[in-house]
Amino acid sequence: MTSSTARNGSVEIAYRVEGPTDGTPLLLIMGLGLQMLFWPETFRRLLIDRGFRVASFDNRDVGLSTHLTGHGIASPKVMLTRTPGYGLPDMAEDAVAVLDGLGWLTAHVAGVSLGGMIAQTLAVRHPDRVRTLTSLSSTPAPHIGRPRPRALPALLSGTAHNPEQAAAHMVRIFRTIGSPAYPLDEPWLRDVARRSFERAHDPGGVRRQLAAIVLATDRRPLLRRLRMPALVVHGDADPLVRLSGGLATARAIPGARFVVLPGMGHDLPGPLQPVIADELAAVAASWSPG
Repeated sequence: MTSSTARNGSVEIAYRVEGPTDGTPLLLIMGLGLQMLFWPETFRRLLIDRGFRVASFDNRDVGLSTHLTGHGIASPKVMLTRTPGYGLPDMAEDAVAVLDGLGWLTAHVAGVSLGGMIAQTLAVRHPDRVRTLTSLSSTPAPHIGRPRPRALPALLSGTAHNPEQAAAHMVRIFRTIGSPAYPLDEPWLRDVARRSFERAHDPGGVRRQLAAIVLATDRRPLLRRLRMPALVVHGDADPLVRLSGGLATARAIPGARFVVLPGMGHDLPGPLQPVIADELAAVAASWSPG
C-alpha cells in the first residue's frame, strides 16, 4: 500500500493505493463524514483479488485531507440558504486531483452515499476520465430518497471527546442505519472509529459536507447524457438514503444496471461484499476503450 497527497488548488487530499501495479484502476469515494479507513479491508481485498488496483482517499473536511475550518460549522439555516464554501463539484475536482496524482488518465469510479453523489458529479463533469460509474446507496438529488425520521439525527447527534466515545458513537449510528438482515461488525467499527478519531476529529466537517449535499442541484438531467456502463446498488432496508434514491439514479442513467440487495441498509455488510465486488468486476469488464 502506498500513501500520498494530491492537491486541488489550496486543498490537499490524502489518498492511498493498493493492489497490483498493473491492475485495473478503481477509485473508491467514501461517504458523509467518514474517512477512507471505512472502506473495509475485506472488501478492498475482494476487489484486488478481482484484478483491481484500488485507490481511496479522505474527502475534504475529514481525515488527513484539508479541513476547511475557516468556513465554520454549517447551521441548519446555512444548509438551507447558502453553501459552506464548497459543493459537490469541488469535491469531484478533488477526485480528479487524486486521479492526476496517481497518473490515471481514466479509472472505474465507485462511491457510496455522499461518495456516490461525488462519483456521479465526476462522471457528468469529466466523462472522459471515468470508465464506468458505480453508485452505491446514493441518490441523484437531495429531495429523493430522503432519510427516515430517526436516521439523520442519529448521524449528527452526540459529540465524541476521545477515541472510546467515538467508537461508541459510531456503533450507535450503524445500529440505526445499518443492515437489519445482517450482523453488525461492532469490533471492526469500534477499531476504525478509534483510528479515525486519532487521525483527525472535526465535527464541523461533517456538517459542511452535509450542507454540500443539501444544496446540490438535481443531477438527473446530466446523468441522462452519460454514455458509459453504470451500476447502481442499493439496499431495500436503507433508512438514510431510501431505495427511491437508487431507483431514480438507475432510471436517469441510460442502460444502468440496478441491483437491489434485500435486507441491506446503509453499510457494506460482510456477507454482501462478494456480491458487490462481483457486480463491480462485471461492470468493469463491460467497458471498452474508445
